Amino acid sequence: MNMLKESSGLLQTRSATMPDVQGTVDARNLPIDRVGVRGLRYPVLFGLDHAASQPSVAEFSLSVALAADRKGTHMSRFVALLETMNKEGTPLTPDAMARLAQQMIVLLEAQEGSIELKAPFFIEKAAPVSGVKSLMDYRVGFQAHVCQEVTEVSLQVWVPVKSLCPCSKEISDYGAHNQRSEVLVSVVMQDPAKGVCPSVVELIQAVESQASCELWGLLKRPDEKYVTERAYENAKFVEDLVRDVALTVGGLPGVARYTVEAENFESIHNHSAWARIHGPMAAGEV
Repeated sequence: MNMLKESSGLLQTRSATMPDVQGTVDARNLPIDRVGVRGLRYPVLFGLDHAASQPSVAEFSLSVALAADRKGTHMSRFVALLETMNKEGTPLTPDAMARLAQQMIVLLEAQEGSIELKAPFFIEKAAPVSGVKSLMDYRVGFQAHVCQEVTEVSLQVWVPVKSLCPCSKEISDYGAHNQRSEVLVSVVMQDPAKGVCPSVVELIQAVESQASCELWGLLKRPDEKYVTERAYENAKFVEDLVRDVALTVGGLPGVARYTVEAENFESIHNHSAWARIHGPMAAGEV
């Protein structure tokens, strides 16, 4: 609550001689669904396991619902909220995102609001045979929505992987067409405050484990041989990919709902193949 008190004190310090036009009454009596700022870039710290954190730069969208009788919202308060978050070095976790959204609607004197962000995220990975280490880049997103004192937080990851076509493998005397794919997973947390939810790293690894093969930033020749043969032995359609990822993600602790979408950037077509699935699914359903 220190951040909220500090922000409130900073934002509510006004000169008595300066009118607050945004805080005046609007006679048109039309509520606004969302008003705020977007395209706002700010430093962030992603909270990881074992009290570690990773710095990045995120692009934010912050918005609130505006009551029918309010002329405008106070746009500077969105920026001040992130400024305080940055100064305090608050690591971004599902629980921290929930608290940030709750603090935002108090500062903006609103009943409903949302915070969304996207940022690059890196994992150091060792190549499968040589063990040479390199950074692999991903994209990560958080969304936090507050409405009528209920807060919902979701985590998104965009994971590049390798896929190989089972049909091509079956009908060809040798070889099979394969391509790079991207899997988008969005999970809604059951209760972020309890801390029982997958981390960014766990969610990425859950996706990679179900691909024909995962990717690395740096590979030596023995590693390239491994990747080629691993994908050939683990052929998957885009339908297989979304189903297998959905079953894996749905089994992670703290996941209330999920969406899995996969896109194969086809190597033998000038178009993509894609599939999407929502969950959780009923027992035995595929």
